[in-house]
Amino acid sequence: MNKRNVYRMPKAGSIRNLQLQKEELAHPAPEEVSVEVKAIGLNFADIFAMQGLYSATPSGSFIPGLEFSGEITAVGKNVSEWKVGDRVMGVTKFGGYVSHLNIHHRYVIALPPPWNFAEGAGFLVQGLTAFYALTSLGNLQQGMTVLIHSAAGGVGILANRICKKYGAYTIGTVGRQSKINFLLQEEDYDKVILRARDFDKKLQTALNHRPLQLIMECIGGRILRQGWNAMAPMGRMVVYGNASFTSHSARPNYPKLLWKYLKRPKIDPLRLPGENKSLMGFNLIYLYEQTDLMHQLLSELQSRQDPNYSRFLP
Repeated sequence: MNKRNVYRMPKAGSIRNLQLQKEELAHPAPEEVSVEVKAIGLNFADIFAMQGLYSATPSGSFIPGLEFSGEITAVGKNVSEWKVGDRVMGVTKFGGYVSHLNIHHRYVIALPPPWNFAEGAGFLVQGLTAFYALTSLGNLQQGMTVLIHSAAGGVGILANRICKKYGAYTIGTVGRQSKINFLLQEEDYDKVILRARDFDKKLQTALNHRPLQLIMECIGGRILRQGWNAMAPMGRMVVYGNASFTSHSARPNYPKLLWKYLKRPKIDPLRLPGENKSLMGFNLIYLYEQTDLMHQLLSELQSRQDPNYSRFLP
């Protein structure tokens, strides 16, 4: 048994419930490895989980955190592909906010040599989200027009880079004017627009008569409805988040959330055949139960990177 530091939530509801504790960590089971965690990823899903707004949140006490990177400190007796000292990054179905953890050996992969631990910890959830949503669900094809919300976030940046590998025309959206030049000049978005009251008009201008064929939707509310209306027949909208429900405080503002919930856009499934559009929902955490698929996606994802894995080529 070894001691480890953990950030534990006695129960979901408020970020202020997060407590730093010391707990025992057993030796790794036969199929597990022990990892000294060097960096963790912080995602919207972590915040929503701590606030009790994430459907996959464990009941009762839990440790947040879906991705990490670090060094292997011990291996189970049945593990042959890893050794002590290996640098890895991995995903976990919660439990990442710790100094050390035990995890099945198939849930870690090698950290590419040029990457530091912070880069590794921030890659898997965002990279898999962008790649699976675009390719498996969105059927991304050469030359498509793609609308990417939260374009300056991790998923948005990686989604654009993946789209550029397919020669797609990308339109990004942001909530702050200050992010626009960065995305145009450094990330090669074709157009970037501010989500404001005139968003629908800005979107039509950015499209310039191109058919909008794929939307990476993570905002919700009015923006979701306007994107849906602008999408061309046979277009696909992949919903993987709802930033409009984010509370800028430790605890959710339930009256405000209720009002937003009641005012949310409603898309009638009976009208989908007539509109000839597709609406899909995606939660990456369910990939955790499908290890083979996760490794397949990671292999395809890494094959689209340059030789030193430093970034997706535009």
